Amino acid sequence: MTLTQLKAFLAVARLGSVKAAAISLRVSEPAVSGSVAALRRELGDQLFVRAAGGIALTPGGRRLAAGAAEIVGLAEETRRKVREAGTEGSHLRLAATETIAEQIVPPLLEAFVRQYRDVETTTLAVPAGALVELLLDRRADIAIGLADADPDGTGGTALRPDTFEHIPFLRVPLVVVAAPHHLGAGIDHLAGGRLHLPVGRLAGQHWLLGPGGLDPATPGGAFLTRHGVGERAAAVFPSAGAALGAAVAGDGLALAPAHLVRDELRRRVLTVVAVPGTPVDAVLRASALHGDRRTPTAAALCRFVTTPAAVRSLLARAAGVPAGHYRPTVRVSLWT
Repeated sequence: MTLTQLKAFLAVARLGSVKAAAISLRVSEPAVSGSVAALRRELGDQLFVRAAGGIALTPGGRRLAAGAAEIVGLAEETRRKVREAGTEGSHLRLAATETIAEQIVPPLLEAFVRQYRDVETTTLAVPAGALVELLLDRRADIAIGLADADPDGTGGTALRPDTFEHIPFLRVPLVVVAAPHHLGAGIDHLAGGRLHLPVGRLAGQHWLLGPGGLDPATPGGAFLTRHGVGERAAAVFPSAGAALGAAVAGDGLALAPAHLVRDELRRRVLTVVAVPGTPVDAVLRASALHGDRRTPTAAALCRFVTTPAAVRSLLARAAGVPAGHYRPTVRVSLWT
């Protein structure tokens, strides 16, 4: 049994087909099939069978998938420790959804590095569903994302509490915003210039969204999906800042963290649209592996996110550079 074989099987189990696994691993389909066949012979188990819409893991396949994720993760962690052994500093790999990587992570890491100067950081911007895999495989040390602010913390991306620790550190209400002069169909102009939109008319609006804006694994995406907003009603921009810029120009509606549009609201280039069920109550949450499975730098960031310095760094962003001019440095990892 080799790491190559385990990686191949894990990709098939997660992506649901040999073809998708081969594309993800950047190898040929016969190479993936050969690795899986070798595991089947060694373990005496089919591991998975064809099923409607993809594959179904056998009981043995499910156990192998869990063990393979742990083994591959430990191998990656060992590689990282060996690479860092000859250096004085340490490296923090942070995974976040695309919008969080753009708007939240840069000021947070800037404040963190001011206190931990020997830490180098890398941000991986991925869809919400990839956060679990990156943590399990040790390709990321910590994940930061938005989750539903429900009491049991199960909203948003499901990260298993027996494997991960979740640290909520800032409530982030999401509000619907538009230019004050926006004249979308179904929007009522109330006294005082306020805009009102019945929840049943959300699907008929033109929505301006950043990457992953319709991802149902995020609180904002789940809200829009729940009310019938689909791809036909949305324009997806390469950044959340660009989407807000289009909203300022009067091109449609946007869903944004309230503290990140505070400056635009103050200058009255944007206004909050009153929609039943909003603000969407969400919470910023850091997630990492439990105990000694967590790297020292990840443990340091887990402690830091709950400090006043971290919260100040995030809230100060609203009074700093306007959203349309903000250009964070983000390493983007393409993810199938």
